[in-house]
Amino acid sequence: MVDVTIGQGCHSFLFGKKLGPKGLIVGLDVDKDSIQRAHLKLKDLACKVFFIPDNFSRLTEHLHKQGIERVDFILADLGVSSVQLADVGMGLSFAEDMPLDMRIDKRLKTTAADIVNKTDEKSLADLIYKFGEDRASRRIARFIAQHRRSRPITTTGQLAAIVCRAIGSPAKKRRTRIHPATRTFQALRIAVNDELQNLKRLLVSAPPLLNQNGYIAIISFHSLEDRLVKNDFRDNAKRGTYRIITKKPIVPSQEEIAKNARARSAKLRIARRQ
Repeated sequence: MVDVTIGQGCHSFLFGKKLGPKGLIVGLDVDKDSIQRAHLKLKDLACKVFFIPDNFSRLTEHLHKQGIERVDFILADLGVSSVQLADVGMGLSFAEDMPLDMRIDKRLKTTAADIVNKTDEKSLADLIYKFGEDRASRRIARFIAQHRRSRPITTTGQLAAIVCRAIGSPAKKRRTRIHPATRTFQALRIAVNDELQNLKRLLVSAPPLLNQNGYIAIISFHSLEDRLVKNDFRDNAKRGTYRIITKKPIVPSQEEIAKNARARSAKLRIARRQ
């Protein structure tokens, strides 16, 4: 199996317990710290495990380098982990003030601060609307542009406060389920890490890599990702390449959400290679 977002190794650990000495798990992640944690989690499994510190958009290239032509299972969990959100070096969260970075892969050159401070107002509004689906994108971009004229925006706390002022909804008084800055932060993270294009590349590469009756399972956390997965599975089903296992996405139960509030937006879709 290939876990293209191995993270802390928790998914692979559950699957790995079912695999014997002849089984193999290939784990990819652009976050080298995650790979180190996954290594500790998986080191006692009976199956073989090896790690690739790269983006899953290059999955085919890396598997072929290892002499692997086809696999039985591809798993992708597209969410950002709680450990990454809490990592000040990542600069992903407004829960506390952090440097505004958002690069999961530190080899990338452009940070969220670069985009916020250097992108013209219209393009910034378009980005927030396209990747964050925020109808207040133009107002948010205008407030950002006004603020950066006097001083650059360098931290997550600064940006979150600006978005709250733009929307007119201070975080402490909000009535909505999500923080007013959530969609703006999502848009910037997607842009910084080129997440949607990388997902498209993974979806294209999967069918030739899967053995007959092999599975692909993808957990997404917002509508842009889920739409890409749904449409790809549907198109492959029409071509006779996939059989869709989940007619509707599997979503967490209320009990699971109570234990892990971040799971509330998760959607799992599964397809089988014909």
